Amino acid sequence: MADSSGVLTRDDFAGFLQRVLADFRSGGSSEWENDTLERFLDGLAAFACAREVDRNADEQETATWRLFAEIVAAATGYE
Repeated sequence: MADSSGVLTRDDFAGFLQRVLADFRSGGSSEWENDTLERFLDGLAAFACAREVDRNADEQETATWRLFAEIVAAATGYE
């Protein structure tokens, strides 16, 4: 799976999404828990609504390109 830790800008996010898609196409989809659009979007919504224990409320409510990337990465397997 693509690493979301270096995503800071819109361009970084676009590159991250390209790496996620490449991972899916290269067989990573067999490792994805949510390997259909419906399951992926369900995981995306579930993770977006979840609260993380290791982050304070402000960090969880501030939209950043990195947060978007983390949500996409988590959606591949989050139930």
